Amino acid sequence: MTKKLVNPRDAYGEALVELGKKYKNIVVLDADLSKSTKTILFAKEFPNRFFEMGIAEANMISVAAGLASTGKIPFVSTFAVFATGRVYDQIRMDVAYSKANVKIFATHGGISVGKDGASHQMIEDLSLMRVLPNMTVIAPSDAVQTKHLVTLMAETPGPMYARIGRANAPILYSEQQMESLSLGKGMVVHEGNDISIIACGTMVDSALDAAQGLKKQGIGARVIDMHTIKPLDTALIQQCVQQTNALITTEEHSIIGGLGGAVAEFLAEQNMHVPFQRIGIRDIFCESGDPNDLWEKYKLNSKHLMTFCIQLLKKQ
Repeated sequence: MTKKLVNPRDAYGEALVELGKKYKNIVVLDADLSKSTKTILFAKEFPNRFFEMGIAEANMISVAAGLASTGKIPFVSTFAVFATGRVYDQIRMDVAYSKANVKIFATHGGISVGKDGASHQMIEDLSLMRVLPNMTVIAPSDAVQTKHLVTLMAETPGPMYARIGRANAPILYSEQQMESLSLGKGMVVHEGNDISIIACGTMVDSALDAAQGLKKQGIGARVIDMHTIKPLDTALIQQCVQQTNALITTEEHSIIGGLGGAVAEFLAEQNMHVPFQRIGIRDIFCESGDPNDLWEKYKLNSKHLMTFCIQLLKKQ
C-alpha cells in the first residue's frame, strides 16, 4: 500500500494561518527562510503580524521575548541548526530563564536534511533544549500531528521548542486520533507484548514499519510515539517496562541527551532492570548524502531497527 506523503512544514504554515484567524495576538518571526519554513503563508495572510528579521537569529529570539512580554504569542522559525545552536544564549536568558511565552518552531532537523551536510544536519537540538529549565520540547511525527501540536503550543503558556524534518512524511494519523492528543502524553500507536519501541519525529514511521516486519516473525512490538520529549511521559514508559520484555528508543538525533538519554535517565533513577538500547546518531558528525542512504548508513531505517529489536530480545 502506497503511503500518502505530506510535508509537515506545510502543515505548520497552514496551522499558523488558522491560529492567526482565531487569535489576534499571535505573531510570527522568521530569519530569511520563510519560504522554506512555510511561515510565508502567515506573512501573506497577516502582513502586519509577520516580522522578517533577516539573517539575525539572535536578535529574532530577543525581539520575540519582548513581544511576549506585551501579551503577544510569538512563533519563531528557522532551520533547527540556527534556531538552537546559533542563539543558545538568547534562548537561555530571554526565553527560558524569563519564562517568556515564546514558541520556537524549527524545520530541517536531523540528518534527513541530506546533502547540506554536517553544517546543517542538526542532531543536538533536542538535547540543548531539554536541558533548559521551563522549556517544553516537542518532535511531531507527521503533518496531522504537527497541525494539532502547533495549536496546543499556541494555547499552552510557556517557552516551547518543536522540531520537524525537511522532507515529505507519511500520514500516520487521522483527525479523530488527534482528539486525545496532549502535551506530555505519549501515544500507543501499535500494540505488542514482546518489545516496546519508543520513537519520536521521523522515526515513528520507521518504528511502525519495523513492527509490521517483526509481526511476521512472531514478535509483538509495541510502538510509542513520544512526541513530547520534555516533560517525558514516565508513566507510559513504566507501563512498557512492566508489560514488555525490552525497550528500544529511536530518534533522528544524537543518542546523547535526546529521547534515548531521557528514557535512560528515568530507567536508571527508578532502578528498572530491562534490556534497553538507544538508536540514533552515535557521537559523530554525519556525511552529506541522500536521506535514504544516510538512514541506511547510520542504521536508522526499519530494516536495522528490526535487527536491533531481535538482538535485544535475545538478551532478556
